[in-house]
Amino acid sequence: MGKVLTTRLACAVFLAALFACAPEAGEKKVSIGYVVQDLGNQYWVAMAEGVKARAAELGWEATVLDTRTDPARELANTEDLIEKGVDYLLVSPWDPDTGRTVVEVANKAGIPVAILDIGVAGGEVDTFIISENYEGGRLAGEYVASLLGNQGKVASIESNPGYVIVALRNKGFIDVMNEKGIAVVARQNADGQRSLGMTVMQNMLQANPDLNAVFCMSDEAALGALEAVDAAGLSRKVHVVGFDGTSDALESIRQGGMTATVAQQPFDIGVMGVDAAARKLSGGSNPETTYVPVKLLTKKDL
Repeated sequence: MGKVLTTRLACAVFLAALFACAPEAGEKKVSIGYVVQDLGNQYWVAMAEGVKARAAELGWEATVLDTRTDPARELANTEDLIEKGVDYLLVSPWDPDTGRTVVEVANKAGIPVAILDIGVAGGEVDTFIISENYEGGRLAGEYVASLLGNQGKVASIESNPGYVIVALRNKGFIDVMNEKGIAVVARQNADGQRSLGMTVMQNMLQANPDLNAVFCMSDEAALGALEAVDAAGLSRKVHVVGFDGTSDALESIRQGGMTATVAQQPFDIGVMGVDAAARKLSGGSNPETTYVPVKLLTKKDL
C-alpha cells in the first residue's frame, strides 16, 4: 500500500510540474522545436504527431521542421529554430555524426536538447529516448526461428550503416539465428527506403531462390522487399518481417502480405520528448537514457 501511495504521489507531483509549465493568459508561450529526420516515413510522422499533441495539451508552441534525409537541411533547420528562440529542442538526427553537429550548435546557444531515437556521436544531451532495439531484433529472430522450425535460410536487410542503435536490431536477430543454427545467407543495406528494399530483395532472391525469410530493419524496407517477393511469385513462401509498426505495415499484415513487424511506439516517444522538456524547463532533471518497450505483431494481434 505504501508503494502505491508513493507512486501516486510521484505521478501527482510530476503532473503538477508538467502543467505548471502551461502559460497563463497574457504570458509568453513556451516554444519548442523538433528537427525530424524524414516526414516521408510514417514512423517519423507518428513521432511528430506525438510531439505536437502533447505540446498542444500544454498550450505550448511546437515547430516541426523536416530534414528530408539531408544533413545540410538538418543543420539549417536547427539554426532556424535557435534564431526563432525556442526554449527546448527535440532532434531525431539523420545520423549520429550530423546529430553531434546539431547538438553542439544548440549547446553553444544554451538550448537544452533531447534526442528522440537514432542517437548522436557527441555534444551535451539532456536526455535520450530510444526503443529497445536489441530486444526487438531478438523478438523477430525468435519468431522467424519458430516459423522455420529452427532450420532453413534467412537474410537481413539492414539500414543506414553507422547507425549504432539500428544495428542493434540486426545484432539481436543474428544472435538468435546463430543460437538456433539457422544460416544467414545474405545481408545488405537498404537505408530504410522502400524502393531500395525492393531492389535489394530482388538481388537476394536471384542469388538465393530457396530463401525462407527476411528480416528488415524498417517497415519501409520490408514493404519494398515484399514487392520483390510477390513479383517473384513467392508470396507467402518467403516470410517478410519488418520493424517499426507503421500503418502501412500493419495493413499489409492484415491482408496476408508481411508476416510480422516489431512495433515501436513513435507517438509515445514524441510525447515523452515533450514531457522531458517540461521537466527540464520546470527545474527538474531527466534520466540519461529511457528505453521504450517494443512488441512483435502478427496477423493474430491485429
